[in-house]
Amino acid sequence: MTRAARTLPPLPIALSAVLALLLLLPTLVLLGRGLSADFLPTLLSPPVLDALKVSAVTSGASLALTVLLGTPAAWLLARRRFVGRALLETLLDLPITLPPVVAGVALLLTFGSNGLLGRPLRLAGIDLAFSPAAVVLALLLTSAPFYLRAARAGFGAVDPDIEAAAMVDGAGTGAVFRRVTLPIAWPFLLEGLVLAWARSLGEFGATILFAGSLQGRTRTITLAIYSAMESDLRPALVLSAVMVVFAFSVLLLLRLLANRR
Repeated sequence: MTRAARTLPPLPIALSAVLALLLLLPTLVLLGRGLSADFLPTLLSPPVLDALKVSAVTSGASLALTVLLGTPAAWLLARRRFVGRALLETLLDLPITLPPVVAGVALLLTFGSNGLLGRPLRLAGIDLAFSPAAVVLALLLTSAPFYLRAARAGFGAVDPDIEAAAMVDGAGTGAVFRRVTLPIAWPFLLEGLVLAWARSLGEFGATILFAGSLQGRTRTITLAIYSAMESDLRPALVLSAVMVVFAFSVLLLLRLLANRR
C-alpha cells in the first residue's frame, strides 16, 4: 500500500469531527450537569423514585405482554404463508412510523371514556384512560413492533431441516420449539426485547395523551423530565443522565449481541 493510499483525506476527517462534536457535546454537558454532587440526594427524592418505579413496572408489564402476544405472531409471520400476510405485517409495523401523539389519539378514540370500546368497558366498571393500565397500553402500542421485527428475523433464520431432523429423532412439536427453534432464534429475540424495552422507557407522546402525568401512577421518566423542566431542574437533569447511561448500556449490549450473532 502506498503512502498516498494510507493518508486520510483532511476534509472527511474535519467533517466527521464536526459531526462527532455536535452529537457528543450536548450529551457530555448533560452528563456533567446531571452527575453532579447532588446526584444521589435528587435520585432518592420521592418524585424521581416514583417516576423510576412507574417506568419499571409499566415497561415490565408491557414487555411481558409483548413476549406473550408477539412471539406467536412473529413465528406465524416468519414460518407460514397465507393470504393477507403482507398486509398483516404492514399493519403490525405501522406504529413504528406513526408519531407517538397519533398513537395516543388512536388509543383515546378506542379506549377513552367516549371511545369505541371505552363505553362498554365503563359499563363493566373498567376505566382505562389515565390509569397505569393506560401507560402499559401506550407502551405496548409503540414498542411491540420492534420486538416483532427482530423475532420474525430470528424465526426466519431457523433452518427447517434442523427442526425436521429433531422430529425424526422423536421430538414433539413443543420440544422442537423449546430445544431447537428457540435457542437458535434467541439472540434475535433478546435484541428485540432490548429494543422494545428501550423504546418503551423513552415513550412520551402517546403516554401523556392517553394516561396523563399523575405522580406515582402514570408519570414515567420522560413525563417526569418534562414536568420538572417547568419547576425544579435538578430532577430533570438527574433523570436525563440516568436515561443517557441506560441508552449507552443498551447500545453496548446490542453491539455485543450483534458480534456474537
